[in-house]
This record gives sequence, structure tokens and C-alpha cells, in this order.
Amino acid sequence: MSGKVIAFVDGSIYATSVCDHAAWIAKRTGAPVVVVHVLRSNGVIPPDVGAPAPLGRRSGVMDELAALDAQRARLMGVQGRALLEDAKTLLEAAGIQDVTTELRQGDLVSIVGDYEPEARGIVLGKRGEEADQAMEHLGANLERISRSCRGPVLVANRAFKPIERILVAHDGGVSALKAVDHIARSPLYTGLTVHLVAVDIDSPAVKKRLSDAQAMLAAAGIVAETTLTQGQPEAVLGRMVDEENYDMLVMGAYGHSRIRSLFIGSTTTATMRACRVPVVLFR
Repeated sequence: MSGKVIAFVDGSIYATSVCDHAAWIAKRTGAPVVVVHVLRSNGVIPPDVGAPAPLGRRSGVMDELAALDAQRARLMGVQGRALLEDAKTLLEAAGIQDVTTELRQGDLVSIVGDYEPEARGIVLGKRGEEADQAMEHLGANLERISRSCRGPVLVANRAFKPIERILVAHDGGVSALKAVDHIARSPLYTGLTVHLVAVDIDSPAVKKRLSDAQAMLAAAGIVAETTLTQGQPEAVLGRMVDEENYDMLVMGAYGHSRIRSLFIGSTTTATMRACRVPVVLFR
């Protein structure tokens, strides 16, 4: 599998973890890393040429505000380049030599889409630097990104730790099947302990889908355990991650249930909140 690891960093506490997880992927797959920082628009709308001057223009306040906006934009650019340089230093210190950095401006989701054709995977933090201020930040855009990306999206938690044991949530949906196929094909999971879990009713159909997934992984040389259990998926998965010391959760971003589809990403979002480990999402 070819492609680059695309790591999105900002000024949040998750940025170092994003770099560490990107380095982990690069080491195991040999992929180059592209680190991207996205500058947010300052929201200033230039006046129409020839239009009447807006109210307040004569006071000079609007000119001062425009100058402040320009200064703020310049400083954001300086900060963005510093973030990228620090990120590159972290990755190179981790032994990754093929690292490039790019400073972009615009809508985060659109920019992620620009990189996706060349991406082995996308890495970003669970929350952005100002996650309480809605839509321009990584945390607020997480659902939109996971819905639009065709490849895997790794959502980094606050701190990286060595990944040896992974839990794979398998609900029978298309995205879950895609996740199992990816694990079977990617060198990223070679040598890791894999555990497939279905949080569903105890039925022959559910048992068969677990058995089929297990067989697919076995054909790729991956020996996986299976568990069928009941309960609220987010609560069950969170408890298993904590009690059985899993290092990463892999799951489909959206289930196959029509009822669940009415609550877009609700189970996925709740699960990520309940789990304190990185989560790999598949659409």
C-alpha cells in the first residue's frame, strides 16, 4: 500500500501526540510524512469597490481594526510556521527522515480532501486548540472529516504510548468490513495482538460475521480472538479498553442500522469520548 501519512497539527495539547502517532505509522510502513497546519480565516470581508462607505468608517476605527486583523494574520502565519518546524523536529528525532511541512489557509475539511488522494492515512487530534469555539477547529470538524475520508483516520489521544494490543469493533456494517480488510492488508498491524468484538445480540448471523472476519485476518497471518457481548457499544468498548489494557481501538465511523443513521456519528462520538486511546475510523 502506497501513500503518505498526512498529520494535521495545531497549537493544542494534542499536537505532540499527533506527531508521535504519525511517526509510529511511518516507522511500521515506511511511508513519508507530510505535516500540515491550517490557518483559520480572520473573517474580514473586504468592502465592495465603489460601494458607499459603511457606517463608522469616518471615525477611523474600522481602519484600525483592519490593521489589527492584518497584524493578527501575520502573527498567525509566524506561529504556524513555528508549529510546523517543531513538528518536523519531533518527527526527525523519532527517526523519520522523509518529512515535509505545509502551511495552508482555508476550510479544514476541504483541505483534508485535497490531501486524501495521496494519503495512506490521516492523523489528527481528538480536540483542537480552541475546541469550545466550534467549527474551525479539529475537534469540531472530526465528524465531517471522518464522514468524507475514504481512507483511515487516526484520532490521537493526549499522549502516545507503544501500541501492541488493538481492539476492533465489528458491527457488520460496510465500514467495519473495510476496517478488517485494511488490517489484513496493512503492514501497520503486523505482529500486533488483535481482538474482534461485536456488541450485539447472540445470534448465528452475528457469530458468523465474527468468524468470517477472524478467517480473513488468519489468511493474512493475523491470529485474532473474538468476543460477542451485549450492552451500549460506547460503554462496552470503553470498559474493555480500560480493563483489558488495549492500546488502540479500530472501528467503522458509522454503523449499518437505519435507526443509528438518524443520529449521525452519535455512537462513534460517544465511543471516542469514552476511550482514552487512539481511535482509527473507517467510513
